[in-house]
Amino acid sequence: MNTLEANIRNTNTKGELNLLRNNGEVPGIIYGGESQNQKVSISKKLLKSFLDNENFLSTILTLNVDGKTQNVLPREIKYDIISDEPIHVDFLRVVPGLKIRIEVPVKFINHEKSPGLKKGGVLNIVRRKVELNCPSEKIPDHLLIDLEGVDIGVSFKISSINLDTDVVPTIQGRDFVIATLAAPTVMKEPEKPAEAEGAEGEEGAEGAQAAEAGDKPAAEGDKKEGEDKKPVEEKK
Repeated sequence: MNTLEANIRNTNTKGELNLLRNNGEVPGIIYGGESQNQKVSISKKLLKSFLDNENFLSTILTLNVDGKTQNVLPREIKYDIISDEPIHVDFLRVVPGLKIRIEVPVKFINHEKSPGLKKGGVLNIVRRKVELNCPSEKIPDHLLIDLEGVDIGVSFKISSINLDTDVVPTIQGRDFVIATLAAPTVMKEPEKPAEAEGAEGEEGAEGAQAAEAGDKPAAEGDKKEGEDKKPVEEKK
């Protein structure tokens, strides 16, 4: 289990918090259980190294506060809207029997042993994380999906994952999909029909000939010579 060093802080005003942050520390609080809330501070540099782990908010940590350790779960990180630096962190005490709602990442293994992927199939991941209700001491690190032997057309649903009896998804009443192994989706450009090509070529040739001859289409209502003319009556 990862250990994070922390110190007790005694800050009560906004100015004191800003001074703490200017000194490279991030204020935090520990809450939950029968113990009182505890104000702490953590090195920003150290905290950011933990934040590089995308599963930070679903990983139980051992928090060492001035030599006393306790297991906690990071629950919320607040960031500065301009610098995007962490400015506050909340920790929940891990107390046996306490049920919490948490998002757990999905992990896929054995991609190279999947015949479907070898054929060019595509792994469509519908949910990269699944929200669970579970006791704080039974939080899974991840939900595992094994791709070995999996062919195109297979779907992975929540029922295909082995969960502890006390660990249940927050979505109830349906067996929702987590991922599918789909067929390749390569689209070919449709070919132009041969007849259409010939017709377009003929039209182009005719247009060119008309241009060379200087022909102009007759305007609407114009009459060609000798067209619709009545014979002139001879005078007697």
